Amino acid sequence: MKKIASLALFAAALAISSLALALDEKPIAKSEHVMFAAADLKWSDAPPSLPAGAKMAVLEGDPGQAGPFTIRLKTPAGFKIPAHTHPTAEGITVISGSFNMGTGPKLDEAAGHEMSVGAFALMPAGTQHFAWSKSECIIQVHSTGPFQINYVNPADDPRGAKK
Repeated sequence: MKKIASLALFAAALAISSLALALDEKPIAKSEHVMFAAADLKWSDAPPSLPAGAKMAVLEGDPGQAGPFTIRLKTPAGFKIPAHTHPTAEGITVISGSFNMGTGPKLDEAAGHEMSVGAFALMPAGTQHFAWSKSECIIQVHSTGPFQINYVNPADDPRGAKK
């Protein structure tokens, strides 16, 4: 019983912390305690490695640098990310709305699974996966940088064909 109570307390603290963190104008030192309200998140356009329309807020770390990071990604209705991989593991938690994911070499909505608020997915490094949202949603992504998206089909890469 004591173990269950400890786990529940840890989960509650983790949930409160993840909702409260956001990146200020300056990088956050690893030893600095920070808390931000969800309304204080600074949303900007997602990087060009993702299809246009998504917004991103960095909660901690720097996805472009070595080390752990956490971001929130806000996707519009109808947003689709074609099949891709990452060289590091990627964890996703659904914060609002619903997010659909599947594994395989091409986006196949019939092979995907809907994830509702609170759902969690973890893809080991190199896993071919795809995602889409039918309506606006927010997901939280945590991984280790530098974060890279490698599309299974290079023609799906919104950055254009790689040279």
